[in-house]
Amino acid sequence: MNLYKNISRVALIIAFLLTLGACKSTKSITGGEIDPKLSARNIINAHYSHEPKFKTLRGRVKIDYTNGDDSQGVNVSLRMERDKVIWISAPLGVVKAHITPEKVSFYNKLQNEYFDGDFSYLSDMLGTELDFEKVQNLLLGNAVMDLRKQRFNSQVNNGNYQLKPKAAQELFKILFQLEPKNFKIASQQISQPQNSRQLMAVYTYQDISGKILPEDIKIVAEEKGELTTIDLSFRNLELDKSMTFPYKVPNGYDKITLK
Repeated sequence: MNLYKNISRVALIIAFLLTLGACKSTKSITGGEIDPKLSARNIINAHYSHEPKFKTLRGRVKIDYTNGDDSQGVNVSLRMERDKVIWISAPLGVVKAHITPEKVSFYNKLQNEYFDGDFSYLSDMLGTELDFEKVQNLLLGNAVMDLRKQRFNSQVNNGNYQLKPKAAQELFKILFQLEPKNFKIASQQISQPQNSRQLMAVYTYQDISGKILPEDIKIVAEEKGELTTIDLSFRNLELDKSMTFPYKVPNGYDKITLK
């Protein structure tokens, strides 16, 4: 199929899914012993103590995207300053995107069009309310919600620690599993049963110069029976290099509204 079919839509998804950092000397993470007596509070504290620290990132990311009969794969160039900006360029610069906590923008050279907006489009597409911080946590292997603000029951499930809120929430259901070696998220799930929405992310990890970061992420979003699947694989990435984020919508492009 044509790689650039609906590329504007794919580019917007990609732009939100590139908040991971890595550098050279990687090694896959496996193993870890479960302590069935470990309290939920201690599991949560260990999770936050293992958050990776970095400032900037650059490299390439392989994205595979499937929605119904629409399936595409693409390698993109990435630059990022953590918590501030995400910049991507698709092959030959046909699509460029510039994302901040306040604004989403991209342009498409093939159709001479551009988009400016907020996170509402991604929230609608992935079936749950998201913002820059939540997306960043989702992709760093951190809990998408602040676990320290709720009380959880813990149990062992399939070799991981599982956390489930003690008090049921009215609109959302959440479930977290943490791997035992570094207390990173093994999987996390958010659902809105009344709206038939669900978002799940499943992770594998790598040791990157002493920092534990995702190696592969599978994100599955469902809304009213329609599935969107996004697989990410990170390669040739470097941390904390000096970089710029050039971005300017060309003159004469038409502003578009995504539906």
